Amino acid sequence: MSETLDDRKPSALQQAGGAPGLIYASVPSIVFVVADAVTGLHVATALAVGAGAGIALLRLLRREPLQPAVSGLLGVAISAFIAYQSGDAKDYFLVGIWGSLAFAVVFFASVLVRWPLVGVIWSAMSGGGQAWRADRSARMGYDVATLALVATFAARFVVQNWLYGLEATGWLAFARIAMGYPLSAVALVVVVWAVRRADRRMAVRVS
Repeated sequence: MSETLDDRKPSALQQAGGAPGLIYASVPSIVFVVADAVTGLHVATALAVGAGAGIALLRLLRREPLQPAVSGLLGVAISAFIAYQSGDAKDYFLVGIWGSLAFAVVFFASVLVRWPLVGVIWSAMSGGGQAWRADRSARMGYDVATLALVATFAARFVVQNWLYGLEATGWLAFARIAMGYPLSAVALVVVVWAVRRADRRMAVRVS
């Protein structure tokens, strides 16, 4: 019998560092918005980057998963640099907004060409090959899972781009946090279902 998703890889929550990881991820954005309101943009960008660096160092000292912290620090640094260069605090959120649109387009295109990215990515991670593409039911499950992620990315873009147009920097920070891991967790339920469905189908085909 093939391994399940839980046997092969830690959950998304575990890879993010558990509940503390979710809190860590929100800190730089909160620091940026509060500092911008109190001290101004230049100090806010420095404090946001400093918060990201501090979190990365803390996780290193505590021997917690470092990859999410490093990725988060890089994202914070790029976002802060853009806001600093433009002189507008709301531009801190531009990378996330347009990144969401790009991911939505790429994932949707993968469904149209019958290479749903959830299936492709999971096959690469598990070493299971691309045999699932020959099974219509398995491929359909991956289509649904990929479209769930498309909906997640699209929702982030629509809501946050709307708030960007309103210049609601504080609400942008709230939306970024609220539509981050919590929304991803909903999509992950569909992804896990698709992976397990495909695993069962492949187990039947080779038995």
